[in-house]
Amino acid sequence: MASLFHSTQNNQRVFLYVFYVVKGLIFRSRFPGHKESAGKRQSGRTRPANVYVKTALVQAAHTTARTQTYLGEQYRRLRKRRGAKRAAVAVGHSILVIFYHMMTTGEPYHEKGVEYFHKRAPDTVERQLVKRLTRLGYQVTAPLTG
Repeated sequence: MASLFHSTQNNQRVFLYVFYVVKGLIFRSRFPGHKESAGKRQSGRTRPANVYVKTALVQAAHTTARTQTYLGEQYRRLRKRRGAKRAAVAVGHSILVIFYHMMTTGEPYHEKGVEYFHKRAPDTVERQLVKRLTRLGYQVTAPLTG
């Protein structure tokens, strides 16, 4: 991604091409979404796109699975529920959205970190951990909040 970013900075023509490719991939539903009409879920299937871009993004997503970053944690959380391939496509889409925003705003990417998901909803994390400990046979007493 870094080489793609640097090559777009040096050549305005390449920048415009990459900008429109990325914009087209995001906004023309090249990646799956959740299509819903009248409360009924319909196909969220991926549509045909540039095979090389899609392959690169999915490979990058599989690589982030081994990192201790926001995208790595996103991959691991999705893989539990949806499977490795769908998680890779979802993280690839996130990488594409991040790249698009970097291109449009000109700002660098700010890493949120692995703890982002835990800090987002501390009550939920606490409840899940208490439930997990009770399933393992421990007695958990929550401290009084006040």
